[in-house]
Amino acid sequence: MQARDRLIVALDLDDVRAAETMVERLGDAVSFYKIGYQLAFAGGLPLASALARARKRVFLDMKLHDIGNTVARGVANVARMGVDFLTVHAYPQTMRAAVEARAGSDLKLLAVTVLTSYDDGDLSEAGFALGVEALAQKRAAQARALGVDGLVCSPLEAAALRATVGRDMLLVTPGIRPQESAAGDQKRTLTPSAAVAAGADYLVVGRPIVQASDPNAAVEAIVAEMAAT
Repeated sequence: MQARDRLIVALDLDDVRAAETMVERLGDAVSFYKIGYQLAFAGGLPLASALARARKRVFLDMKLHDIGNTVARGVANVARMGVDFLTVHAYPQTMRAAVEARAGSDLKLLAVTVLTSYDDGDLSEAGFALGVEALAQKRAAQARALGVDGLVCSPLEAAALRATVGRDMLLVTPGIRPQESAAGDQKRTLTPSAAVAAGADYLVVGRPIVQASDPNAAVEAIVAEMAAT
């Protein structure tokens, strides 16, 4: 896979027009976009379908987690939108329902192991007995067994998870921060080159691009760094 094809730009913006302007500005430099809660709740779901029709790849980051029937119905509807990736939280019941519901479609499911804003203390506070590394490993093994296509994980766990799941599953890593870029609310981050070297297939980058004074230059710098790995 070419370095440019690994980049997923997160359209973490407050309104659809701002997102459309960013897509127009980036042009052919970017072929893959992520739409999450921030934009989805501002009318971004029709934009996801429009991007798919325009032959852009789309990662719908909804992190679904609910009773099985609700997850299944949601996944079935997303599968008809023409997007490429959809996230669900890596709970076995949720993953099982999602895998069954997307059968016969081209939709790829990504299971979120542990959010990149969490550390061991956050998991303990939430009532989990396992730390980040152990929980991510357990959820990765469950996702593989249930037929999920890939994982969303911190780049810091990518190498260990790659060893667990092999080459058959995709690893998609948020928490990517180019050198000298602020970490923000992310606690488990790596640079683009380090993430690729660790085994990541796709890198999700939002604020370092969409908040940059020159988003195109930010894209080219990240692609160049990945290509040099």
